[in-house]
Amino acid sequence: MNARVDRDLHMHTTFCDGKNTPEEMIRAAVDKGLSAVGISGHSYTFFDTSYCMQKEEVPRYLAELRYLRIKYFDRIHVLCGVEQDYYSDYPTDEFDYVIGSVHYIKAGEEYIPVDESADILNSAKEKYFGSDIYSLCEEYFATVADVVEKTGCNIIGHFDLITKFTEREPLFDTAHPRYVAAWQRAVDKLLGYDVPFEINTGAISRGYRTSPYPSADIIAYIKEHGGRFVLSSDAHSADAVAYRFEDFENLI
Repeated sequence: MNARVDRDLHMHTTFCDGKNTPEEMIRAAVDKGLSAVGISGHSYTFFDTSYCMQKEEVPRYLAELRYLRIKYFDRIHVLCGVEQDYYSDYPTDEFDYVIGSVHYIKAGEEYIPVDESADILNSAKEKYFGSDIYSLCEEYFATVADVVEKTGCNIIGHFDLITKFTEREPLFDTAHPRYVAAWQRAVDKLLGYDVPFEINTGAISRGYRTSPYPSADIIAYIKEHGGRFVLSSDAHSADAVAYRFEDFENLI
């Protein structure tokens, strides 16, 4: 595998919403010929515990990854990370690295998931944004713009996650001037931190999209303005580790 893409640092296990154990994911990474692998469990979110690591499980997660790092040290470098949601308040000090992600927008006292279903976004548009989907998109990207400051992350996760459903159920026009202006404002602010954006193939492996996050025009804009990238699979199962990296390595 090309040395530029010989690592995958975004994946989930049975400690959160993944299907395989950390060791099974590490073995898959070894089989793929990677030199480094990072497990990045979803951080604890107090308002939604359905998908994330539970508080009481985090010490066991850390201990297991330390053990596996030693067990596999002569085959692959194992890192213990966390995908820190913007609204998570769980400390990140004990993790090797942090992926900063926005999975929700907050409206009133409600946390609205942007990647659960198109119906949820449509309902939120009506309930909180005066039927204006672009106001919702602007709120999302305003939150994303602050993700490095809020999470202290080393990698910016799935920048335009809000487009997860647009290929199947177009909720908005990604060429609309307000949408474009919203993501450009977010990119412009984030570029100032010199933190890499991930090119994330997770929605492709799970059948939601045919192209990675972020979209091609956003990738081009980030490149033109000096931004950096890493490839990530966002794998939730062992068969999705380093998913289609060979098809997208040119993007980084």
